[in-house]
Amino acid sequence: MHRCTSSTAPFSRGLGRLTLCGSMSLHPVSTGAAMHLAGYRALGLDFTYIPFAVTDVEGATRGMRALGIRGLGVSMPYKQAVIPLLDEIDPVAARIGAVNTIVNEDGRLRGYNTDWIGAVRALEEVTRLGGARVLLLGAGGAARAVAFGLAERGATVTVANRDLEKARQLAAAVGGTAVPLDAGALSPEALSPEHSVLVNATSRGMAEVDPRSPVPEEALREDLLVMDIVYKPMVTELVEAARRRGASAVHGGRMLLHQAAEQFRLYTGHEPPLDAMDEALRAQLG
Repeated sequence: MHRCTSSTAPFSRGLGRLTLCGSMSLHPVSTGAAMHLAGYRALGLDFTYIPFAVTDVEGATRGMRALGIRGLGVSMPYKQAVIPLLDEIDPVAARIGAVNTIVNEDGRLRGYNTDWIGAVRALEEVTRLGGARVLLLGAGGAARAVAFGLAERGATVTVANRDLEKARQLAAAVGGTAVPLDAGALSPEALSPEHSVLVNATSRGMAEVDPRSPVPEEALREDLLVMDIVYKPMVTELVEAARRRGASAVHGGRMLLHQAAEQFRLYTGHEPPLDAMDEALRAQLG
């Protein structure tokens, strides 16, 4: 895997070169930077990471080429807008229709989506996804990445969403089925005994949006695996309820960690030091 050479690195440190990576978003946060920087330190890599506040996505993309920036993470609302500005798109990212990672290969920009990888690796730490039947809550951008990731791994997906037409469109794209999500919460009967995995990819559960669980606790079963992609708070009401019911639960920090780890691989060509990156993530999220 390509590693940025000194000819494209924009900063110097001593006699060596410092390779620049970062992110573009309307409102930068330090979470991604903390994980990447911890990984660079753990492996002794001459890389650094800067979260950029961006309002001109086209100008930022041109700047990435001009300055030789090795990699940029892309946040909403730019995950679709950046696509026509790139030279190549990874096939899975193209099917998802969103790019959250750009890699600069000697001036050619290639777009990837690591959100789906983060989701499936977080789940695969606990279970096999091939043949699993998954109930996915939500049909927005995050849910779309999760749905395509699950389909890539051979799972069957049922999409539940308040806008049933959006659920049907996403379900059709991944060969699944759709059910309604009434008032943002799942009805107990919608969670079939056939479903072995439940994933919340809605904003319900976020402290600043609506901290309530999108699933009634009585609908949760001991033999169910539950993942909430919400990571603020890291342990949501859904995760707490799943644990009370004896179900296995995966918090959103695991997906966040694994998507950043895949970015780390793409940027550096090195295997990411997950423990160091996870420690930095936990320190950021408290």
